[in-house]
Amino acid sequence: MKPWKQDVETAAQIVVAFDDNQLAMRLFGRHSENLALIERRLGVAADQRGNHVTIEGPREACEQARLTLESLYQQLRDGHDLTSGDVEGAIRQSLSRPTKAEAEAGERTGFEQFRLRKRLVRARTAGQDAYLRALSKNTLVLATGPAGTGKTWLAVAYAVLLLERREVDRIILSRPAVEAGERLGFLPGDMREKVDPYLRPIYDALNDLMDRGMVERVMQSGEIEIAPLAFMRGRTLANAAVILDEAQNATPIQMKMFLTRLGEHSRMIVTGDPSQIDLPNGQASGLVEAVNLLSGLEDVAHCAFSAADVVRHELVSRIVSAYDSADATKKREPR
Repeated sequence: MKPWKQDVETAAQIVVAFDDNQLAMRLFGRHSENLALIERRLGVAADQRGNHVTIEGPREACEQARLTLESLYQQLRDGHDLTSGDVEGAIRQSLSRPTKAEAEAGERTGFEQFRLRKRLVRARTAGQDAYLRALSKNTLVLATGPAGTGKTWLAVAYAVLLLERREVDRIILSRPAVEAGERLGFLPGDMREKVDPYLRPIYDALNDLMDRGMVERVMQSGEIEIAPLAFMRGRTLANAAVILDEAQNATPIQMKMFLTRLGEHSRMIVTGDPSQIDLPNGQASGLVEAVNLLSGLEDVAHCAFSAADVVRHELVSRIVSAYDSADATKKREPR
């Protein structure tokens, strides 16, 4: 059964052909999984025969599917691999493309991207695109939103870009050492071994963006420093790209302390999810306060991500939406 409702006036059929059979097979995915994802997300039927795909469905959805496939095929032609996140990003880009009037007015349709030594970094959603643009224009960027939207990964990627361009001398990465609803007890080892569990997502991002050997070298040289938030007091962070991740777990006092560490020729990025605060009951979040106090100041940007920006498994976006709906319902209920 076709995943779209037949309507004679709006139904369309588009045939898309690709000139490289091997690339076409990679485009469609193993067992045509990429085509299946496009079908589900856009509400079309895609019939693949060799290097041809026949797309049927509502006219606008067929055009979005064509744009998605062509964008992904160009990525393969440029020598890049495809992941499910890339497919999701291409779908969202096709959904958010400007209207005909906006295009005629000269509005840009491409998302921001930049190349690191190891890989190309691209925005996959409109929210990520706005985030990268904000990072390039502002000294302080506050990024809030649910898990899986790329807040931390893109922040680390942009910091690596600044380091590779020698626009900064070092990267400083920090997180509050707050346990997520569990008491982990005493952790053995030296200071780095004690804080490693809290900072593991940052290590993962670094290893994804830089060669593993290079990560070890720059950490040994001090060009990349990873430290818990409590160790920031009393420092002046100059000529650096400074990232505070999981900032929803910083107290207002800690947040003020951290923000006032900003030195000359530095950039600061603060990321977090206000819906996942692990502070003790009754303790206010410094991230929420900072967004309220600082949004709108010159050289400060606030980027708010939503479930539409989730680039992990497509189910994550639906999970986030379900929790958001439940929270909204609770707020409407009389007390």
